[in-house]
Amino acid sequence: MTNARKKLFVFAAAFTVFACADAWVFLTIRKAFIGIVDGMQAKQVDLFVGTAPLDPADISGWLESSKKTLEGEQVTFISVDPDTGTYKPVDAEPALAQFWAANSSDPEFVKGLDSAYYFEPYTTAKTFELEGLKTNVTFKPLLNDDETDIVGILMITRESGAFKDFDRILLIFAVGVLALFSVIWLVVAFARDRISAFAIIILAVIAFVFIAYPLFETFRLTVMSQGHFSLDVWKRVLGGDYLRAFGGSMLLGVLTATVSTLIGFLFAFTVNRTSMRGKKLANAFATLPVISPPFSLTLSVILLAGNNGLITRQLLGLSNFSIYGLDGLVIVQTISMFPIAYMTMSGVLKSIDSTQEDAALDLSAGRFKTFTTITLPLAMPGVLSAWLLVFTNSLADFANPLLLAGDFRVLSVEAYMEVTGRNDLGGGAALSVMLLLPTLTAFLAQRYWVSKKSFVTVTGKPSSRLTELASPGVRRILTGLVVLILTLIVALYATIVAGCFVRNWGIDYSFTLDNIFEALSRGKKAIFDTVTLAALATPIAGILSMVGALILVRKSFIGKRILEATMMTPFAIPGTLLGISYILAFNKPPLILVGTAAIIVINYVIRELPVGLEGGVANLRQVDPSIEESAQDLGADTATVFRTIVLPILRPSFISSMSYTFVRSMTAVSAIIFLISARWYHLTVQIYNFSENLRFGLASVLATTLIIIVFGAFGVMNLLVRDDGVMEKNIVS
Repeated sequence: MTNARKKLFVFAAAFTVFACADAWVFLTIRKAFIGIVDGMQAKQVDLFVGTAPLDPADISGWLESSKKTLEGEQVTFISVDPDTGTYKPVDAEPALAQFWAANSSDPEFVKGLDSAYYFEPYTTAKTFELEGLKTNVTFKPLLNDDETDIVGILMITRESGAFKDFDRILLIFAVGVLALFSVIWLVVAFARDRISAFAIIILAVIAFVFIAYPLFETFRLTVMSQGHFSLDVWKRVLGGDYLRAFGGSMLLGVLTATVSTLIGFLFAFTVNRTSMRGKKLANAFATLPVISPPFSLTLSVILLAGNNGLITRQLLGLSNFSIYGLDGLVIVQTISMFPIAYMTMSGVLKSIDSTQEDAALDLSAGRFKTFTTITLPLAMPGVLSAWLLVFTNSLADFANPLLLAGDFRVLSVEAYMEVTGRNDLGGGAALSVMLLLPTLTAFLAQRYWVSKKSFVTVTGKPSSRLTELASPGVRRILTGLVVLILTLIVALYATIVAGCFVRNWGIDYSFTLDNIFEALSRGKKAIFDTVTLAALATPIAGILSMVGALILVRKSFIGKRILEATMMTPFAIPGTLLGISYILAFNKPPLILVGTAAIIVINYVIRELPVGLEGGVANLRQVDPSIEESAQDLGADTATVFRTIVLPILRPSFISSMSYTFVRSMTAVSAIIFLISARWYHLTVQIYNFSENLRFGLASVLATTLIIIVFGAFGVMNLLVRDDGVMEKNIVS
C-alpha cells in the first residue's frame, strides 16, 4: 500500500468515526432541545386550558380574548355530544372550519378525539396542511370542576416547522464541524505548505460567505417575483432609459478613471521621483479628498460654483453658468478619486530599482527616452491597477451624481432611487448587477495584459537611490501643476472649515461658534462609534489584503482566478446594494448579524479589500521570487518569509491599504446607511442628515472633526509601523 493510499484509508476511517460522533451529538442536542421546548409549550397549554370557562356559552368570548396567549398557535373548541358520540367545532374561524371538515375523518383525528374524550391529551403523529403550512394538532380535554366529566375538547394547531430554524442552524453547525475536521486532516496529511493551504481555504471561505453569498441573494431578487421565477424585472431595466443610464455610467467612469490616473501619476512621480520640496505637505493635502465624506466636495463645489455660488454669482455675477451635469461630475469625481490612483502608484514608483535607468542613461539615452522605455513600463501594473480602482469607484459612486448629475443619468443613481425612492429591491438589484459587466471586463483585460509582461526589478540587490529623470525645467512645471491642483483642493476644503463659523451659509455669513458646540454635542456618539468600528476593521483589512496578494501572486491552485475575481467584485456594485445584500443575507439563520457591530466591520473590510489587494499584487509583481525561495532553501517557513521578507517589501502597499481602509471606513455612506442601528451609529450618516436638512454649519463641524481624527490616526499609524528604511531611496540628479 502506497503512502498516499494509506493516508486516504486512515482519513476514511477517521472521517467515519467522526461523522458518527457528529451525528450522535447533533441528534442528541436536537432531541434535548425539542424536548425542552415541548415541555415548556405543554406547560403553557396547561396554563391556558386552566383559564377556560366551563360554560360552553362563554367559550367563544374566551377564545377571542385569548388569541395572543399562545403565540403561533390556534385554538378551536370542539363540542362533544355524549348521546351520539359526535364532535362539532363551535364558532370556528373559516380556515379552521375548513381544516376540520377536510381532516375530521382522518384516523389520527379520530384517535385524538377519542383519547381526549377519555381524558387523555393526544398529539397527532403526522402533520396536516393548514393555510399552506405543515401543522401538528393536539387534542386537549376540557373537564368540569371535579374532573369527572368532559365539557369539550380544545383542538390546538401548531406549525410543525417551529423548530426548522434551530434545525437549520444545528445542521449547518454539524456539517461545518465535519467539513472543518476533513479540511484540517487533509491539509495536514497531504499539503506541502500547510500555512499557505490554510490561508487559501480561509480566503475562499471569506470570499464565499461575505461576497458571493450576499451577491447571490441580490441576484436572486432579480429573477424572483412573489416566490416564483420571473424575468419581468430584467425586461423592465433593459429598456431604453436604463441603457442610457448605463452608457452615462460608462462614459463618466472612463473619463474619471483616465483623468484621475493621469493626475495621480503626476503626483506620484513628482513626489516620489523628483527632488521637489514640501513632499510631506503635498502628500498630506493630496489625501484630503479620501478622508472626507464623499458628498462634501460636491457641496463645496455647489456652494462656490453652483447657480447661487459664492464665486459664480456673488463674485463673478454669472447667471447662465451651470456646474451640474457631466462636466461637473468629472471634476468632482476626479478630485475625489485621484488620491486612490496616487496612493496605488506611490508604492510602485518607490519600489522601482534605478539600476536599469542608470544603465540607459550611461548608454546616452535621454531622460525622456529612459522614462518612456523603462520607468513607465515598470510602473504599468500600478497604472492599470489605479485605473481599474478609480473606474470601479466611479461606477459605484452615487453620492456625487445624486447631488450634481442634473439631467445626466448614471446607473448607480438609478439603482439607488429604485431601492430608496420606489422601494423596488429587485429593480435596484438588477441595475447593480449590470455594473458587474464592465468592471469584470476591465479586470480580466488588465489581468491578461499584466500576465503577458514581466516587471521584476527587485532582485535581492536593491539600490538605495533613485535617479531623477526630470530636468530642472520639467521639475518646475510638474511642481507648478501639483501646487495648482493642491490650491484648488485647499480652496474647496477651506469652504468646509469656513462653514463651521458661518451662521447660515448663503443667507447669513455672520460669525458664530454655536455650530461647534451643537454639532459636537449631538454627534459625540456617532464619533465614538465610527472611530471604534474603523479601528477594528483597519488591521484586519491590511493583513488580509497582504496575505491575499501573496497567495494570488506566488501560489498556484485550482480556482485561483475565480477567487481573485470574487475578491475584486465589491467595487463593482453600488454601496447601497451591497448594504441591502448584507441585510438580505445576514438577517436570517445561520448568520444573524444585522444590528451588530460585526456586520459593519465586515462590510468595511470586504468593501475596501480590493484596494490593498491591488496594491499588494502590483508591488509583488516587481519582486523576484528567488528572494523568498532563497530564504526557504535556508530553512525559513512560509510565516517567517512573509514576516521578514515579503512584509518589509510590501510596507508601502501595506500602509496604503490600512490607511485607505481606515479613511474609507470613517467616510463610508452608501452601504453603512442601511447597516447602522440604534446601538451603532456612523458619523457620515450624521453629516449627511445635517446636510440634507440644510444645516451646513453643523455638517461642516463634523466633517472638519472627521478630517482631524483621520490625520491624527495617520500619525499614530506611522509611529506604530515605523519605516525601517529598507525601501527608502534618495533622489540623485
